[in-house]
Amino acid sequence: MTEMQVIGKQTGMRYLAPEVLARISSLELIARSVVEGFIAGLHRSPYLGFSTDFAEHRPYMPGDDLRHLDWKLLGRTDRLYIKKYQGDTNARIHLLIDSSASMGYASGEVTKLQYAQYLASSLAFLGVRQHDSVGLIAFNHEVIEHVPPGSRSGHLRTILGVIERLTPARETTIADLLNRTAELLTRRGIVVLISDLYDDPARVNEGLEHLRFRGNDVIVFHVMDKQELDFDFIEPVVLEDAETEEQLHVLPDVLRDEYLKAMRSHIDALTEGAARNRIDYELHRTSDPLDAALFAYLARRSQFG
Repeated sequence: MTEMQVIGKQTGMRYLAPEVLARISSLELIARSVVEGFIAGLHRSPYLGFSTDFAEHRPYMPGDDLRHLDWKLLGRTDRLYIKKYQGDTNARIHLLIDSSASMGYASGEVTKLQYAQYLASSLAFLGVRQHDSVGLIAFNHEVIEHVPPGSRSGHLRTILGVIERLTPARETTIADLLNRTAELLTRRGIVVLISDLYDDPARVNEGLEHLRFRGNDVIVFHVMDKQELDFDFIEPVVLEDAETEEQLHVLPDVLRDEYLKAMRSHIDALTEGAARNRIDYELHRTSDPLDAALFAYLARRSQFG
């Protein structure tokens, strides 16, 4: 059993389930509930070294001054953690949200864009809690919303307001957006991309590599619907490209094997490109609880600096 499975089993955080979050009208309340519930779960888990207030600690690295070692935490967890000071905790977090038409798809209760909104809001809330400077870029075929990183009072509410009014529209060229973003960001930080990644994987990888070359840490949350991954249709269906509106009448039994082969090839290319560029790549279904995504983010966040 993995640490993440242990956490999920121990905490039983049903309110991290997207279909439950969809019943809450306030995005701010969603973000607060997710983050506070997640942190409470970390506190209850004996398997995680940062099950204390992770905003104030980071793992010990060879060469660190032992005077800053948290001896009390060592006694409780048998792990080495360094106390962080306010000046050490600040990072610049850039949230990139794909709001193109394809993100509006849902075979269940939650669209891919809704999932992205829940995740981005929770990450923004978590970033502010950690004294980070958080910014936002929402895009389809172009940048439609840009909130520069900030941490002043009221900044979180501005970001949540922008996220809340996003609607899926138009096509997207993720690769071009990533290259433009790499040139736009003048200071290194953590870039979090949330998208269904419907673009040429080779070009997406080039854009992500550009971000890494500029000194940024990069996390990719690849958000997909269950049917996009499993293609469990039984009856004949009409498939429509949400961005071009092109339609295709198909028999699922005839198309399934080729479709799944193409989807696996697409995901493998993205996975391999991320590994090659030392980028954290996470594939999530819109039915997945948010705790795994938050944990992946914290693992990367703890290494920044």
